[in-house]
Amino acid sequence: MSLASHLHDAAEEHPMLRETVRALADDKIAPRAAEADETGEFPWDVYKALVAADLHAVHVPEQYGGAGADALAAVIVIEEVARACASSSLIPAVNKLGTVPLLLSASEELKSRYLPPVARGEAMFSYALSEPEAGSDAAAMKTRAVLDGDHYVLDGVKMWITNAGVSEYYTVMAVTDPSAGARGISAFVVEKSDEGVSFGPKERKLGIKGSPTRQVILEGVRVPAWRMIGEPGTGFRTALATLDHTRITIAAQALGIAQGALDYAVGYVKERRQFGKPVADFQGVQFMIADMAMKLEAARQLTYHAAAKSELAMNGQPQKDLTFLSSAAKCAASDAAMEITTDAVQLLGGYGYTQDFPVERMMRDAKITQIYEGTNQVQRLVMARQLLR
Repeated sequence: MSLASHLHDAAEEHPMLRETVRALADDKIAPRAAEADETGEFPWDVYKALVAADLHAVHVPEQYGGAGADALAAVIVIEEVARACASSSLIPAVNKLGTVPLLLSASEELKSRYLPPVARGEAMFSYALSEPEAGSDAAAMKTRAVLDGDHYVLDGVKMWITNAGVSEYYTVMAVTDPSAGARGISAFVVEKSDEGVSFGPKERKLGIKGSPTRQVILEGVRVPAWRMIGEPGTGFRTALATLDHTRITIAAQALGIAQGALDYAVGYVKERRQFGKPVADFQGVQFMIADMAMKLEAARQLTYHAAAKSELAMNGQPQKDLTFLSSAAKCAASDAAMEITTDAVQLLGGYGYTQDFPVERMMRDAKITQIYEGTNQVQRLVMARQLLR
């Protein structure tokens, strides 16, 4: 297919996809968002609705039974789900995060074994890189994988693992050669059912409460050697390459949260009357709304541009500015989301501060987008390193 015809198809398909996801989100996801936040329970009904519509892991290639959607389509899905419920948007986002290491580096055997169940909606896939003492400094990890015959034995604790306990599969980074630093880290597929795998208690969080965040505890977990993703010692390289693609999904999540807050605030200020006229008639309010929309649109264009680069890179055309653009998109979109949701709370006044209205949840949910998949301070270091090389 020529690029021109691909772009033409994509230009028609993406808006249709957005309408489909938004309709599903308005119908099945938004009505559950407050409850998922309140109870902290994973919304299995939302997962089933996403699976039924084939929107839970659109990025999985067709050869593994997936929809084979491009990176921009994955962004649109996550954005539209997040507009209704940030916790639910972690279903498509984390399925991508967990599986991109396989798409980038795994053997055909591994891909054909583990990607089809994800595509069919039988299993979710989480990503286990961080540890209690290895957050921004992920290469300082202590989890060990020791070769024993045709198996590796894994011991260690992974922390802040999104959807831990509900996902069947985990991409786990572990040290196979302690003398080699970052070059001594390898990646493995670990199954929830493997003996010696357990989970810590659910973290009690500010936001994204409908998505469990737990420690993944590995105690003498025997993993067959063929479950290593790529060659020994390439795990950290795979982890960093993965984040170049998946930081863009966090940008998408931030865009969706911000859009949800902006839409709600716009509706509210048109209805709410003070001093005998709609609050929307006041210029101070109009300037706030204009700034919110401007920041959001700037972040969206940067995110979509990064997604286009991600798609080219995934298809074997290296993009030397992908690392910069994905960091910039994640940082800009999450900073914008925090500002926009905070302003939305302000525009609703006292009501904005109550749980009867969704903007306080959106403000709490937005905060995590500045923190996970690399804090925004780390994103600035990454961008600077790209610029100053």
